[in-house]
Amino acid sequence: MLKKLLIAVVSSVVLYAAGAPSLVETTKIIKGEVNPLQEFVGTLKFDRNSVLAAQNSGVVKKINFEVGDSVKKGKTLIQIDADLLNAQVNSARANAASAKKDYKRYAKLLETKSVSQKQYDDMKLNFITTKSTLAELEIQKEKKSIKAPYSGIVVEKKINLGEWVNAGTALATIVDTSKAEITFNVPLNIYNGLKKGDIYNINVGGNILKGKLSGAIPSGDKLTRTFPVKFIAKTDKKFVFDGQEAQVSLSKNAKQEALIVPRDAVIKRFGQNIVFIIDDKMSAVMIPVQIIAYLENQVAIKAKGLAAGQDVVSKGNERVFPNSPVKIINK
Repeated sequence: MLKKLLIAVVSSVVLYAAGAPSLVETTKIIKGEVNPLQEFVGTLKFDRNSVLAAQNSGVVKKINFEVGDSVKKGKTLIQIDADLLNAQVNSARANAASAKKDYKRYAKLLETKSVSQKQYDDMKLNFITTKSTLAELEIQKEKKSIKAPYSGIVVEKKINLGEWVNAGTALATIVDTSKAEITFNVPLNIYNGLKKGDIYNINVGGNILKGKLSGAIPSGDKLTRTFPVKFIAKTDKKFVFDGQEAQVSLSKNAKQEALIVPRDAVIKRFGQNIVFIIDDKMSAVMIPVQIIAYLENQVAIKAKGLAAGQDVVSKGNERVFPNSPVKIINK
C-alpha cells in the first residue's frame, strides 16, 4: 500500500515537472444558510476514578502492581496479611463439616425417635451457627485481598510493603481510561442548538474523540451566563490524561449565509484548510478557507476570492499543486 502511494506521489511530481496537467473533477460552489460553528475549550476527566481502601486492618503483605500498570478487572492488587484469619477459616470449615455430619445423623435418629426433638433442634442450630461463622470468616478473608473493581490503570500507590493499615486506609487509585467525560461551558444560544445523544468531534491533544452529548447541568454561571454541557467519549486506547484540555466546535442557534462545497474539496496543505479553484488558464489556484459548519457530505466555508458559481476541485486535489495545469474530466 505504501509502495503504491509513493509511486502515485512520484508520478504526480514527474507529471507536474513535465508540465502535464493533473486530471481532476470539479463542482460548482453554491451559497446556502448554515449554523456557524464556534469553538469552545473544556476539560477531560475519566468517567471512573476510584480510590481503593482497606476493608480490614492488617499488614500489607503483597503489592502486585506498579504505578502506571494496566490491570484487568478482578486482579488482586494488594494482599493484606491473613495468616491468622486463614487458620480461623480452616478451623471453622472443619467445625462446619463435623456439625453437618452430626445434623444429618440426628435427623435419621429423630425418624426412629432415638433422640428427642430438642436434641435434634440443638444439633440443627449448631450446624446453622457453624456454617454462618464460616461464611463470615470467608467474607473477612476475601476483604483482605484488594482487587481491581474494573479494568484500568493504577495511577497512585499510597502504601508500602510491610506497612500497617486500618480499615478505611486509602491504598491506591485506579482510573478507567477507556471512557472519558468532557465538560464545556457554553452560552444559552449554543445550548439551545444542541441535541442530547448527538455525536460531536472533540479534539484532545490532537486526537479526535467521538463525544456523545449526555446532557447539561441546570446550573448556570451568573457571571459568564454559561451552562456546563457534558460529553461521553470512548478513548479507543488513545493517550489522554485526566484534566487535559479539549476543544469542540458547536453550532450557534442562528443561521448565516455561507459558501458550500463537498467535504472532499477541502484538504490540508501547509497546516491550513484549503481548496483549489480553476482559473481561466486552466491552472489550479490555492485558496485558504475557514470552515463554518459541517453538513453531512458537504462543508460550509468562507474565504477571500471565492464566490458562488466558481469551479472547485472536488476529486484529484491531492495531486494538484498551486498554479499547476489541470484538466477537468467531468465536463
